[in-house]
Amino acid sequence: MSSAAVAILLSVLLGALAVFQLLLIVGVPIGRFAWGGQHNVLPTRLRVGSAVSILLYGVFALIGLERAAVIDVLPGAGFAFAAMFVLTGYFTLGILLNTASRSRPERLVMVPTSLVLAVLSLILAVG
Repeated sequence: MSSAAVAILLSVLLGALAVFQLLLIVGVPIGRFAWGGQHNVLPTRLRVGSAVSILLYGVFALIGLERAAVIDVLPGAGFAFAAMFVLTGYFTLGILLNTASRSRPERLVMVPTSLVLAVLSLILAVG
């Protein structure tokens, strides 16, 4: 699989997560899959966290696309290279945090999602 295909797959998965976070923000009762699963409908503070997550997912997608040379919008040739290693660590930490969740639905959905994100990020980082 080409690095462009990996970056696009990463971006699509991040886009799906952004839609999920948007659904949480507007009050769809799927909170058992996120933020520890303690609230079916998120309180305001966690909705703000979901909004921040959407912004971060966009930045993460840009970094992945930049690393794969699908786009050329970020400054410095080495930035995307280094950032992909940081994202690999971030998504690996996500595996651990989601594994520790008390919410079984969150563990069942978000652990594999974080694993796929970590693997795709690692492929881009070393590729």
